[in-house]
Order: sequence, then C-alpha cells, then structure tokens
Amino acid sequence: MMAQLIDGKQISAEVLQEVASEVALLKAEHDIVPTLAVVLVGEDPASQVYVRNKVKRATEAGMGSIEHRLDAGTTQSDLNELIDFLNNDPEVHGILVQLPLPPHLNEDEVISSIHPAKDVDGFHPLNVGALASGRPSLVPCTPQGCMIMLRQVHPDLSGKNAVVVGRSNIVGKPMAALLLQANCTVTIAHSRTKNIESLCRNADIVVAAVGRAEFINADWISPGATVIDVGINAIDVDGKRKLFGDVDFESVSPIAGAITPVPGGVGPMTIACLLLNTTRAAKFQLD
Repeated sequence: MMAQLIDGKQISAEVLQEVASEVALLKAEHDIVPTLAVVLVGEDPASQVYVRNKVKRATEAGMGSIEHRLDAGTTQSDLNELIDFLNNDPEVHGILVQLPLPPHLNEDEVISSIHPAKDVDGFHPLNVGALASGRPSLVPCTPQGCMIMLRQVHPDLSGKNAVVVGRSNIVGKPMAALLLQANCTVTIAHSRTKNIESLCRNADIVVAAVGRAEFINADWISPGATVIDVGINAIDVDGKRKLFGDVDFESVSPIAGAITPVPGGVGPMTIACLLLNTTRAAKFQLD
C-alpha cells in the first residue's frame, strides 16, 4: 500500500489564499500593502529562479514587491547600506537577502543587519533566540512549511517521536525547536550520529534535511511513519537536470504512512510561508 502523498502544491495554494485574505484586510482596515523587498547579489541561476518565483507569488497575493539586483562585486559596505535603507523605509515590511552570497560577503553580518521585525527569513539572532525560548517571532520558512504539512497528517503531534536528520541553522535546528513546541520527543541526527538508521526506524516522524540525494532508504523507515523530505538535489541524468530529495522516494513510499514528494512537496511551502511571514511582519509593525 502506497503512502499518503502530502501535496505541497495544494497546501501552499491554501496558505497563499490565506495570505491574500490577510493582504486584503490590511489594505481595507489600515490602508497598507504588505511589501517584500528582495535583494539578489550576483548571477547564481538557482537564486534567480527562486527570486522570480517569490516575486511572482507576492504579486499574485496582492502584495507589493521590490527587487534589488546587485552586481556580484558589490562590497559589504554597499550591501549593508542598502539593508539600512530598507530597514528605515516604512513602505517595506519584509526584507529577504537571497542566499548564498558571493564568498567575499559575510552572510552572518548581513543577516544580523536586517531589522528583526522585517526579517521574514527568520534568521536574525533575536528571532532565532525567540523561537528557541518559545516566544512569538518570525519563524524560518521551510521548517514552518514542514509543520503545516505535518499537521495535515497529525493535527495533534503531542508525544510523537520525531527525528530530524540535519542540524543546519536554516532547517534542522529551527525544525527541532518547532517540533518541541508541538510536544514531540525530538532527536537531531547528523554526520557524527551513531546508529542513525536505528534512530530513524524508531521514529513516528522523520524530517530529512541533510542535502544528500536519496540518502535515506526503506531500511531507515518504520512502517506507517510520516516522512518530510526537505532535500532538493539537482543531478544530471542522461544529459538533463533532475531533482532528487534526500529520501529514496521509490523505496520509502510503499512503507511510510505519509510522505512528501520532490519536487512538489516542501519547496512550494517555503515560498508560501515567506509571504505569510511578510503579512505577519506588516501586522507586527502596526503595533
């Protein structure tokens, strides 16, 4: 029996509908248009696609969007100056600097320079700290999207045994924090973890965010477990670029109870949650 497919395209469409309703309400009641400023440095092809999709979805939801495309040779001081300008622009409610940046730029410095109230990626140290301590904050988009998808399968996550494979600041750590807030018992597994396969086999929920194509196979998954595949790995197959997740979908889907596909799973949710964060930021800034 095949696993239930957790359809990120459908769920993200529902989130974007919610965003559009919030945007309309903010326009009607406060005469403001939630506006996202996206900063892209350099010519990275994948980043250009991501930015184009983000701006397109923002426009469809009735939001404002501003693009700043900077040369790959942009200096740290010039980038910091632009962020400072956006921080002080009352018409801008969310700021996103597309990562990765060219190697001569300091990502930590850039992330820390964005005002926490406009940090729609949820990466600023103050937002990270608020999430860790269970306080209201802007939450990283990909883990937030994963939680929305999980609740489609498990409206009550209390007591579930969850394993997060990967410990990045962008996905693994905030994902674990959100699962803890939902009263899961959480294990973070990583490259130094011993007996990682057996840990995953004992889990009700496995979140794969390790960045290695088809790393997790059927031997890792308990029958009926829910599998969230965050990985997006582009690999050449017969001269064509194909996307693979961190999970071997073909072997795992007959065993799992529910699973996200790649593509069409977590990816669309990340963009939807970015726009959801922008509307939330706009509301925070009203107070």
